[in-house]
Amino acid sequence: MQITTAQVHKMLEEVADPEIPVLTIADLGIVRDVAVTNGNEVRVVITPTYSGCPAMNTIEKEIKEVLEQTGISVAVETQLSPPWTTDWMSENGKRKLEAYGIAPPQSGTVNKRTLFGAPPEVRCPHCKSENTQMISQFGSTACKALYKCNDCLEPFDYFKCL
Repeated sequence: MQITTAQVHKMLEEVADPEIPVLTIADLGIVRDVAVTNGNEVRVVITPTYSGCPAMNTIEKEIKEVLEQTGISVAVETQLSPPWTTDWMSENGKRKLEAYGIAPPQSGTVNKRTLFGAPPEVRCPHCKSENTQMISQFGSTACKALYKCNDCLEPFDYFKCL
């Protein structure tokens, strides 16, 4: 069976992030490279959202399951440099996050307010208000912060810019 890199990328769109199941690894932008050799041997290079991400073993296993069920021989490699950034997330992935109730990362990862300890201004994914406040720098996972909307009073996660 001959396979193309485009077909592999399409199959990888089926692999969901185990921590945020509405996102795929394609939405997150963690697939760095796909190489096909000998028609059915595939090498997939992935980068974790942060170096201690506990979901990477599960993601690697699911990549192998999706590709191997079609008879493809697959090797998955993890690449740490350059480190992943929220800039690699797709716009579709950011929309999915917001619809799921998690405020997506803001465009661009450079935020000068961080130097002064000021949290970013984050829009509530529920009522779209910008009258929000950070409750905790640490949310349900290490890549999220916990916020509260001062208008609708709902708590929500914010996917931190990295």
